[in-house]
Amino acid sequence: MLNPTVHGLVIFLHDLFTVTWIGALVFMVLFLLPALRSVLGPGPQMLKLATEVQRRLSPIVYVCMAGLLVTGLVLARQSGQFQGPLRAVDGYTTLMAIKHVLVVAMVVVGVVRSRAVATERWATRQGQRLGTGLLLLNLGLGVGVLLLSGLLAALQETV
Repeated sequence: MLNPTVHGLVIFLHDLFTVTWIGALVFMVLFLLPALRSVLGPGPQMLKLATEVQRRLSPIVYVCMAGLLVTGLVLARQSGQFQGPLRAVDGYTTLMAIKHVLVVAMVVVGVVRSRAVATERWATRQGQRLGTGLLLLNLGLGVGVLLLSGLLAALQETV
């Protein structure tokens, strides 16, 4: 068992990585892309700026992904309820398994989107729509992860 200070630090880091990753998605979807469309309109300047923001955010998101994996493993080892990443034996473990599936989907979507930005196809109107769709999908998955985290925290309090 970790001492309370270390355990609290691990929880803090896990939360920090989560809010950074999902916060970046919220920022891009609700603020950045609408502002770019409003000020620059669709076209090469908007694409250039959006690509530059994505280039700068990607390393941070990758650090968050790795940090969430490490802190998640530490927290899982500390939980008496954790049975395995996809093992569903009761309500808690079922929700945790669903959460893990959503997180894996977020990683896949995030990596595919960040790699797609580097291709020339991204510059087309269809490519931009696909990129925005992937961003919205990832935000939806992130909101689902946060919802499940809240439900899991509430279940853990009742045990």
